[in-house]
Amino acid sequence: MALRGVLLMPQLSECRGVPLVGRRVTIRNRSFIRLGANNVVEDGAEIQGLSREGISFGDQVSIGAQTMIRPSSYYSREIGVGLSVGANSSIGPQCYVGCSGGITIGENVMLGPGVRMFSENHNFEGSDDIKSQGVAWSPIVIEDDCWIASGVTITAGVTVGRGAIVAAGAVVTKSIPPRAIVAGVPARAIGSR
Repeated sequence: MALRGVLLMPQLSECRGVPLVGRRVTIRNRSFIRLGANNVVEDGAEIQGLSREGISFGDQVSIGAQTMIRPSSYYSREIGVGLSVGANSSIGPQCYVGCSGGITIGENVMLGPGVRMFSENHNFEGSDDIKSQGVAWSPIVIEDDCWIASGVTITAGVTVGRGAIVAAGAVVTKSIPPRAIVAGVPARAIGSR
């Protein structure tokens, strides 16, 4: 893992330490990616760097096996905004991070396995076929010290407040206040920390 990290380092925009890089990792447009110290990218992860603001990971960030990070839309063909992940945060295995509209993840955030985030949505108001109507971007913000449990879906325009917890399988379509605990489809407050 360290040898793969050493080979990757000179191709990145910035890298403050040797990352540990698993097998079958795909990293495209590497010059748009910045890594802090002590990062881990597990087997089979895919990171596409091409984006307006780039892809940035703080120190001690881990990216789980088979996670996909995609900042540019296949439908609109526009170059997306990008992703910023704060120090000591982790993205669990098999997550999908669709950051074309921009996603900011704070420090000490835990994303469980299979979390899906979409900072774009299909336009559908017109009578044209759905694909030709394009997409609308709206950023997602996950503030510091949040736990997003397994299988959660977070849609465009949502802010998850500092210290919030989102229960497994929830679908988050509206912003969550700090320290709230939410669950369900759609997610609703069930308590607070």
